[in-house]
Amino acid sequence: MFAAVFTVTAEKADAQQILRIAAAADLQPVLPPLLAVFQQQTGIHAEATFQASAALTSQIQAGAPFDLFLSADMGYPQRLIEAQKAGGNAPILYARGTLVLWTRKDSRWPTPSLATLSDPALQRLAIANSERAPYGRAAIAALTSLHLAEGMKTKLVTAENIAQTAQFAETGNADAGLISLTSAMTTHLREIGNWFVIPRELYPAIDQGAVVIAGAANHAQAQRFLEFLLSAPIQQQLAHSGLTPVR
Repeated sequence: MFAAVFTVTAEKADAQQILRIAAAADLQPVLPPLLAVFQQQTGIHAEATFQASAALTSQIQAGAPFDLFLSADMGYPQRLIEAQKAGGNAPILYARGTLVLWTRKDSRWPTPSLATLSDPALQRLAIANSERAPYGRAAIAALTSLHLAEGMKTKLVTAENIAQTAQFAETGNADAGLISLTSAMTTHLREIGNWFVIPRELYPAIDQGAVVIAGAANHAQAQRFLEFLLSAPIQQQLAHSGLTPVR
């Protein structure tokens, strides 16, 4: 009887040693190697769950056991602060994202440009869900700035998050995709496609914010990871992965 109680307690203790990070889908190509470096430097094991920022916000509001939230915007973490689900007065800005137009090298548009978006031959454009993913909102804003949003409505192929958007464009389920630079810079997408950086003035800045979750089991470890993320060497690494450093 006592042995059984001890086993359960030990398992719970082990679970509390894992830093659990809710991470926006644009971080899926970026975060895993950083987590490995973080563990090597600190001995702290971290695991990340990658989804659209809105989906992760809903899970945290419902009590999902995350310690840290790395969003693709500032609005969703601010919402958690206001709901007293996260600490601090405001989210911590850790990076800025970049929206790009990506096409396959074997497509009609091997070197995409803004003109690609207005080409009548473009029949399917993948974007992330603008109601759930910050990059989706940026895509709609860019199309609106270019006076293309209305005409493109029937051509949009909507994905749940930015990672799935890239997958739609990669597999040919769309002719092109408005995706994150972090996705475009992955080895596979660099090999099979090219990207065009959407001018920054066409969409609001994609400021990406972080918050430590209220009552986090690993609060100190979450704070330590944030310090790691904002350190000069790691900010440089973010730049090499398609994010704009903020420090």
